[in-house]
Amino acid sequence: MPIHSVNGVNIFYEISGSGALPVVMVHGSWSSHHGWDQVAPRFSESFRVMRYDRRGHSQSDRPPGQDSVLEDVADLAALIEHFELGPAWIVSNSFGTSITLRLVGDRPDLFRGLIGHEPPVLSVLGGDPQFESLLEDEERKFRLVAERIAAGDHEGGAEQFVETVALGPGSWSNLPPEMRETLTHNAPTFLNEVRDPDALVFDPEWVSDFDKPALFTRGTESPPMFTSVVEKVAAAFPDVELATFQGAGHIPHVTHPDVYAEKVSHFIIKHEA
Repeated sequence: MPIHSVNGVNIFYEISGSGALPVVMVHGSWSSHHGWDQVAPRFSESFRVMRYDRRGHSQSDRPPGQDSVLEDVADLAALIEHFELGPAWIVSNSFGTSITLRLVGDRPDLFRGLIGHEPPVLSVLGGDPQFESLLEDEERKFRLVAERIAAGDHEGGAEQFVETVALGPGSWSNLPPEMRETLTHNAPTFLNEVRDPDALVFDPEWVSDFDKPALFTRGTESPPMFTSVVEKVAAAFPDVELATFQGAGHIPHVTHPDVYAEKVSHFIIKHEA
């Protein structure tokens, strides 16, 4: 299986397609490169696509100790440079978008453009009284999930996250068995993310000079906080477009792959033209 050593960690990756335009896919918390399975073949018809398992996820190494989002940012930059994919279109979901937002600030030269769905950078809601109770509720949910993982109940923690944070009540049993297995396996890395003081932070100054196109998306069935988070993050970009996936939630590339792939591909092609 393809493995590349990045910053002292073995990272699983997959590259497909022979198009001239590079597209790099960054998955969110709990997931793996398989989260893109339903859309990657569509993108590979037109683009050169790289997807990978972030450190601590699935087939990549899980180093001991406390991980940091800053390490994820460094890994992404190193992969793009090693495979000579930059500047690339970077397509990301959830915490993967949190990573790419930081990379914009560190290495804007690696981007042709950014496409992100619902980054959990809850810091953008801080200090606003209308979001105070919402943030307290989300903090409580994250804490309860983290407590179950820390106690060794990885499957229980994964189920609780899916049903109380990401997708809603009853959704765990509707997930394919292989997806539930992936979420359970990757639970310890989510615990690291919860404990990382930098994980939920976004500074608009990181992106205020970004001169490439950006697309941020949200789903009508996602937790309500994401509507406000996406709007506040998008407002920091000079050249940005917002899109909403009707009937979709936090993982539209899984639940609505055709609509997602069409929107993202159209955005890339439009700006390349």
